[in-house]
Amino acid sequence: MSRATRVLVTGAGGQVGVDLVDTLVGSVPLGADVSFQPDERPVESGEFEVLGLTHHDLDITDRDAVRRAIGAARPDVIVHLAAYTAVDRAETDVEACYAVNARGTESMSMAANDVGAHLIALSTDYVFDGTKGSAYVEDDATNPLNVYGASKLAGELLCAERDTMVRTSWVMGVRGKNVLHAIAQRAASGETVRFVNDQTGTVTLAADLARALATLVRERPGGLWHVANVGTTTWFEIAQFAGTTLGRDEEFATAIATSDLSPAPLARRPARSDLSTEKWQSAQWRALPPWREGVVRLLRDRELRPGSSS
Repeated sequence: MSRATRVLVTGAGGQVGVDLVDTLVGSVPLGADVSFQPDERPVESGEFEVLGLTHHDLDITDRDAVRRAIGAARPDVIVHLAAYTAVDRAETDVEACYAVNARGTESMSMAANDVGAHLIALSTDYVFDGTKGSAYVEDDATNPLNVYGASKLAGELLCAERDTMVRTSWVMGVRGKNVLHAIAQRAASGETVRFVNDQTGTVTLAADLARALATLVRERPGGLWHVANVGTTTWFEIAQFAGTTLGRDEEFATAIATSDLSPAPLARRPARSDLSTEKWQSAQWRALPPWREGVVRLLRDRELRPGSSS
């Protein structure tokens, strides 16, 4: 029997991290589609040896600490999910954002090279400005509108060519905080919601992304990859669909323009930043399921979260 692939996951306590660790050890995360196997291969028992690190375990802004941790673990693959994700706060917290998303990612790439590990790092659709008018492919020109997007792009550029960079968007998991949980809570309490209908993108369910990452851990392709669930949508359409799924009528969600938000967000968002996954599918991997299917699964399983009371 071949040796288990040793995988180190940073950001293991985040909504993608918890689902990825579950996936790699052979468990089915909450919100997952058990039939979704991008490479048609279920995870085998003992296939992966997983070390999950949270911020409390490793400060990725400390380059020496990163080198020591990676040197001690000597993984075959590093899946780097730790990130500064507070998009609006980043506008006034620039140094901290870049320390994590740019220099922290660079440190991971350098440490991976030191031990001969393959790095898989997560990036974002916010590297684009939204002016293309159609879905973005991997080699489209980047032009981030906000500090968060600029910091993630800097992280991409500081990585080695051999590394695998995964751009994803509008991530939602059963575990962790995200907009879909807020929508569900409002629906259950009888309240209504207002969401913008002039920001278009692609939803990514954390459990589906985790399974896609497991495929990349096996394949280690290198280069840029866009990974998201099938289908383009808006935040208003997501809220409207979630409300209907939870038994609310059409009055539950109201469409507004970004300019109507009060208070106005500090960070500019691209008007259209949906990601094309044609490259992913051209590699003969199955596309991630349609986003509506994923939202239904998340809403179905959210009450199974540890400590959930709603």
